[in-house]
Parts: sequence; C-alpha cells; structure tokens
Amino acid sequence: MRLALPLLLFRPRRPLARGAAWLATLLALLVLASLPARAQSLLRDAETERFLHDVSRPIFEAAGLKPRAVDFYLVGDPSINAFVTGGQNIFVHSGLILAADNVDQLVGVIAHETGHITGGHLVRFDDGIKGARNISILSMLAGVAAMVAGAGDAGVAILSAGQSAAQGNFLAYSRVQEAAADQAGADFLDRAGISGEGYLGFFRKLQEQEFRYGYTMDAYARSHPLTGDRIAKLEERVKASPVYAKPADPALQERFLRIKAKLAGYVNDPGLTFQQYPPSDTSPAARLARTYAYHKQANREKAVAEIDALLAVYPDDPYVLEIKAQVLMESGDVINAIPTLRRAVALAPAEPLIATTLGHALVASENAADLPEAIAILRRVIALDDENPFAWYQLGMAYSRSGDEPRAALATAERLSMSQGNARDIAQSAQVAMRGLPQGTPDWIRAQDLLLIAQETLKTQQGRRRG
Repeated sequence: MRLALPLLLFRPRRPLARGAAWLATLLALLVLASLPARAQSLLRDAETERFLHDVSRPIFEAAGLKPRAVDFYLVGDPSINAFVTGGQNIFVHSGLILAADNVDQLVGVIAHETGHITGGHLVRFDDGIKGARNISILSMLAGVAAMVAGAGDAGVAILSAGQSAAQGNFLAYSRVQEAAADQAGADFLDRAGISGEGYLGFFRKLQEQEFRYGYTMDAYARSHPLTGDRIAKLEERVKASPVYAKPADPALQERFLRIKAKLAGYVNDPGLTFQQYPPSDTSPAARLARTYAYHKQANREKAVAEIDALLAVYPDDPYVLEIKAQVLMESGDVINAIPTLRRAVALAPAEPLIATTLGHALVASENAADLPEAIAILRRVIALDDENPFAWYQLGMAYSRSGDEPRAALATAERLSMSQGNARDIAQSAQVAMRGLPQGTPDWIRAQDLLLIAQETLKTQQGRRRG
C-alpha cells in the first residue's frame, strides 16, 4: 500500500474522447472541492487493485463492457463515496471500503457505478450542464438589464433566483441519472448471479449515516435521490430476484476482509487498529492490519513477527511477501528485502507494482551490479503500467547511476509528461535525451515525440498569455 499521484494530477490511462476531457476536469474539480487537502491522493496496492478487477468482472460482463477497459483508482479519503470520470474510470474512496461489511456491499456500489458508465451519464451530463447554463445566462441578462435600468435590488434578486433555479435544474438532472444507475446496478447484479442483499445493505448503511449526522432531507437540494426513496424503489425488485438468498462467495469475502484490514492498518491510527484487530485475533486479515500498525509505530520486530506468522501458513502468497519486503525496506534493511521481492515477483510476474518495488530495492542497494537487473525489471514494469510515475523515477535513477544520462533524461521526460509536469522541463529533458541517443532508434523517436508535444503546449500557453 503506497501513495501515488495526487488526485489533482490525475490523468486517465487512456485518452479521453474529444469533448469529454473538459468534463473529466470539471468533475474532478467538483469532487476535490469537497475533499480535505490531506485526502487528495491516490493509493496504489497490487492486491487491492487485483481484487477490485476480479470482483467486478462478472458485473462488467453482465453490462456488456470489456473488463480490461475499465480502470480502478483508490482515493485516500475517509468519506463513503465512489464516482466515475473520463468514460470508464471508477474511483473508490478508502472510506467506502472501510465502511462496507462484506464483499457484496462493495460489488453493489461497483454495479451502480457501472450503471453510470453504460448509461452514458458522463456524455449526457453535458445536457444537464447546458440546461442549467441556459437558465443562468438568461437570469444574468435579465438581472443586468434591471440594474442598468436603475433597479439594483431587483437585479440582484433576479440573479440570485436564476442561479438557484440553475442549480435546481442541474441537481434534478443528476438525481434522474442516479436513480437510473440504481436500477441498472440491480439489473447487472441479477445477470451476474450475485445477490442484491449487499446492495440494499449498503444503502441502509448510507441512510444510517444520514440520520446520525443530520444530513439535509431537502430532496431539491441534493444531487442524489433521498436514500429512503432509493431503498423503497429497489427493495421489492431485489428481494424478488432468484439469487437474493445466495450467500457471498467465501473466497472473495476472505479476500475482501484482507484488503479492508490492510487499508485500515495503513490509514488509521495504530491505536484504533489494535482496537479493531486485537492480538487475540489471529485471522489473516487481523495480522495484516497489525503489521501496518506496528510498522507505523516503527516496531519492526513485531511487524515482521506478524507477517512471518502469515507466511508460515501462506508461504507462496506474493502480496504477503511484498508487505514483508516493504517493512524491511522502510526499516533500512534493503539487502534482505531484495530476495523476498524476487520471490514475490516470480510468484506474480503480472503485478507491475510488486516489480516496481523490486526495481526500487535494487536501485536503493547502491550496488552497481544490481543496476542491469533493475533496468530490465523497470522497463518491463512500464511496458505493463506506463502511468506509474514512481517506476519512471526509479528507471531514471538506474540509468543515471549506470552512466546512461540520455536515457535517464528520457525517463525524466516521460515521468513529467504523465504527471502533467512543466512543459519547459519536459522539453529540456527530451532535448538532452535526443542529443545523446542514436538517431532513429525507438528511444530517440520517443524523445522527439515528447519534445514536439511539449513545444506545442508551450506555444498554446504563450498564445493564451498574449490573448
């Protein structure tokens, strides 16, 4: 479990359709406006990301989507929320996973978000914006006209009323989409043969939150329908499903408890973790949570003892091996972390995040003999996950320490480009790479592409400043 890009620097893993880019930015800004600054980051964890894809596959197939075409992002935020942006990118807040009681509740939320994707709500969202914008523009013109005529108070009142009407129009449009996604989610669960009991259970959990914290019950001022109304509209349909009484898959439930415990240990205060997962609890989930809690207390001995107890039962679990290596590395024992990570990578060769950690360890060992292996591993990582800034950074370090400054500069340009860095810095790094790389090679051509893109960005920025 580790931090990745700040959410403000989010860029979808696939290019957005024309016209949707501005919408993704708008939605991200709207979401960010409600998030505390400390929470505006993405978390990366190989086991969690694999789990989210695995539990979602039946839902996506039932919805007619290609599972590999949908990306998940784990947002480090305690609120109970999930949302979709950029077409097929699902963001899940850490608070949602921690609040869910079982895997079916989480799958129900994913089914709902899938309803937004298949309903084309991000594309059709423009209709709602357009309607609100038209009302807002008309009210603004009328208000300004009244002010020019000398009726200042009346003009302000018209403007205020128009803005309120525009907001109400947009929120009403949003509520219609949420209700449609609710029904679509129930349909996908049915087709996938998954009980909707967890789906209803999660809505009831939201309703309890509303009652507990006194959330507004004014339906007009909400972007979502009232939770009680949502439950009422879903309950009869969900309970009539032939799979309603079907229990959750026990293997998936065990995996869910593991990722929930890892997340709790990572984000919560150790004291709270020990209350939720006391030493008397020797389940795999509890041991994982306590490993992170002890590690946060800098108690390496107890953290390693917890993870070793797990490895005694699951010696070939790459995710447990990865955690042990993380504890060793972050405690300063890079040398002993490397063989543990090599074994984890051998057991899970398709997990780029685990391989990234091995590449990092090899670079951090400061042993020149480890650099060729680090470069080979990190190049394989970016072939699988080129939107991994940490992998690009480590690859640049490995090239630099090997004396290959042109490729180090290319890795820097790639990292800055994927994280929307300064165009001038990207151009300078790309130029350094081109000067040192053999002309016409794939790396030289890639550096040239990055340079041209950066130069176009700079021209656009200069044009805006002149305007």
